Amino acid sequence: MDRPAVRDAALLIVRVVIGVVFVAHGYDKFFLTGLTETTGQFSAWGVPQPGISAIVAGLSEMIGGALLVVGLLSTVVAGALALMMVAAVYFVHLDAGFFVAQGGGEYAAVLMVTLLVIVVFGAGRASLDRVLASA
Repeated sequence: MDRPAVRDAALLIVRVVIGVVFVAHGYDKFFLTGLTETTGQFSAWGVPQPGISAIVAGLSEMIGGALLVVGLLSTVVAGALALMMVAAVYFVHLDAGFFVAQGGGEYAAVLMVTLLVIVVFGAGRASLDRVLASA
């Protein structure tokens, strides 16, 4: 049974929730934890160019998350954020096991799979991508 309205509603919910999660994490890097502490964490994890990486990660999360919320450039943004999560798994979570409580990659895996859904199925009809494509 093909139910495009249900699919589009699900994509809207997925986009908004995952977008807010990324905005919150980017905001944290800049304003709650702060760039100095975030850079220190990145350095301890062995992330290359930790200062630049902290800025790029924070901006990518805030801007990319906001773009997902409104559904603009959704598949490109979701793909880029998914690649960023691959890097996070590699540098931070790979040696820590599975469970997030021990620093493992389960949360990053959930984010990657959710982003993959957006890459594969797009933003849905309730998005700026759709509005601009119709114009």
